[in-house]
Amino acid sequence: MKKLLLQCCFVLLLTTFSSAYAGSCFRKPFDTIECKVKAEQGHAVAQFNLGVGYNDGDGVFKDYKQAAKWYRKAAEQGYAPAQHNLGVLYNKGLGVLQDYKQAAKWHKKAAEQGEANAQFSIGSFYLKGQGVSQDYKQAAKWYRKAAEQGHSFAQFSIGSLYNQGQGVSEDYKQAAKWYRKAAEQGHSFAQLSLGLMYRHGVVFPQDNVMAHMFYNIGAANGSDESRKKRNDIAKIMTPSQIAEARKLAREWIANH
Repeated sequence: MKKLLLQCCFVLLLTTFSSAYAGSCFRKPFDTIECKVKAEQGHAVAQFNLGVGYNDGDGVFKDYKQAAKWYRKAAEQGYAPAQHNLGVLYNKGLGVLQDYKQAAKWHKKAAEQGEANAQFSIGSFYLKGQGVSQDYKQAAKWYRKAAEQGHSFAQFSIGSLYNQGQGVSEDYKQAAKWYRKAAEQGHSFAQLSLGLMYRHGVVFPQDNVMAHMFYNIGAANGSDESRKKRNDIAKIMTPSQIAEARKLAREWIANH
């Protein structure tokens, strides 16, 4: 009897362990077979995850038409990440005919549900007048929503609108605020923009050391323009100023 109980406990433990660690459609790595079964049953998250699999070639051969098919099914059920991804496919013409109006439509649906990537995308559509009538105020509205969620590209973009007075009143302090938030997340153009502000004394007192620091950080993140600006400003700085700027750049990078 004792031996039988031990066997039963072992089987129960094995079953529990297998279930806990078996492939799933709802956690990575996704089980593509399970995803397809659940997707065909109408589960929106499974449809989205299956679409991602086809989009990325993860567990299945890459197939943008299949990705669009499954994104659409989830999007039509109101699943915001699928709406955004379907918008991306329409924007790029992957798996569907390129259609900026359809891209804008799906991005806006996702944006209205709070999807930060979609908010940034529809903001960019309004900025360019792509798929929608150009409207800088709408661009600023959607960039701000994404920026407040920590989206670094949106933070840089709303900063640029404040810098240029497009869709919002020109406000260099607001521009600097949003550039800094984006820069802290490694956005190289925001780092370059802060360098330019220090170089020309906009918002901040004119400071070549701080300008060099931000140019150097931007260069470290791959910005050729930042690298050029850093090298140019170094020509009018003393060796001790350059050393201080490099020290500050190392500290910034270590802290961010």
